[in-house]
Amino acid sequence: MELKRVVVTGLGALTPIGLDLASFWSGLTNGVSGASLITRFDPEQFKCKIACELKGYDLQNYFEKKEGNKLDLFTQYGIIAADEAIADSALLQDAQVDRSRIGVIWGSGMGGVRSFQDEAMEYQRNGRMPRFSPFLVPRTITDICAGYISIKHGLKGANYVTTAACASSGVAIADAFDAIRLGKAVAVVTGGSEAAVTEIGIGGFSSMRALSTRNDDPQTASRPFDKDRDGFVLGEGAAALVLEEYEHARARGARIYAEVTGYGLTADAHHITAPHPEGKGAQEAMRLAIEESGMSPNDVDHINTHGTSTPLGDKAETTAIVNLFGDHAADIAVNSTKSMTGHMLGAAGAAEATAAILAIFHDIVPPTINHFTDDEDLPQLNYTFGTAAHRPVRFALSNAFGFGGHNVSLAFRKM
Repeated sequence: MELKRVVVTGLGALTPIGLDLASFWSGLTNGVSGASLITRFDPEQFKCKIACELKGYDLQNYFEKKEGNKLDLFTQYGIIAADEAIADSALLQDAQVDRSRIGVIWGSGMGGVRSFQDEAMEYQRNGRMPRFSPFLVPRTITDICAGYISIKHGLKGANYVTTAACASSGVAIADAFDAIRLGKAVAVVTGGSEAAVTEIGIGGFSSMRALSTRNDDPQTASRPFDKDRDGFVLGEGAAALVLEEYEHARARGARIYAEVTGYGLTADAHHITAPHPEGKGAQEAMRLAIEESGMSPNDVDHINTHGTSTPLGDKAETTAIVNLFGDHAADIAVNSTKSMTGHMLGAAGAAEATAAILAIFHDIVPPTINHFTDDEDLPQLNYTFGTAAHRPVRFALSNAFGFGGHNVSLAFRKM
């Protein structure tokens, strides 16, 4: 069976550094930090008091108030990003397009955690007369965002969610790629959303000592690859991509951002939260993505790393890069956009894939910000510190890893 080619024809983003694709890209290339003191709730009693929240987000700019109140934030975010990607692709402008051949494959790690938390706390306060909202389950379940996107746009193809912690939306993109290249769909709306800046989210990750506690300087708290990094900054938001079969896209004259050429999925099989110390699973995921693309390691120009700003994670991933690419590793423009967006958890893979695709489309690699002190324990790579790099980007990888040992590496190529 001949595999179909798959291309990216639409993008959408709703992030801590921009509420649409253009402002997201502007924020990335200009090195804008999305971190600040938490406003969603009073963080005074928490060790970590900072996060990358959406700035200026107002439900009523996107939804009728009654409709929006039925949706958890993670679903709101996903619908908005998907709407932008679909409009950007112009895929549905043709009334004759076969919507039964268009799917929605979404990713989320925690789903409606805010709704779950609020209802549980309300029950605790009023336990003798428990009254749960009839919208509790639809607000909470992780698959509901894909369902809403499907219903809104009449998309009747495969419809489901992938959950692999912080690799969730990366896995969703891989599944969408497979669905199209195997001929099971002509297009898929894919991506991920997350809204875990809550007491549960901050408290849970903080208790694991995973979060930065640089509360006195939030904007510089996310410091991937810096010697003094002390954990990640929790982020929120969504990113969406429209993947489409190449001939279908070409026939309708679609604008193509990049081609999706492969992916690698692996497991560390090592620890529930810590990565393999030598990054063995990450290395194999990248190798598989390159191999499936029909390329060689020396063809890679750019890697958007998982780059969380955690001591163990950054060391494992950069070790994997050196071990896989050898001497060529120094020629690759490596970066971590989490230095700006924070860690968007299940949405991170989609947001960072979007950044890698735009890097290819514009030949600009966004910077890694907040670098102050070199870490002598890390390999000396081109981390794109400080300012964006204008350089040819013909072939790029985007990495996403998750608790449980999940690894995904996505490969994209310039058309």
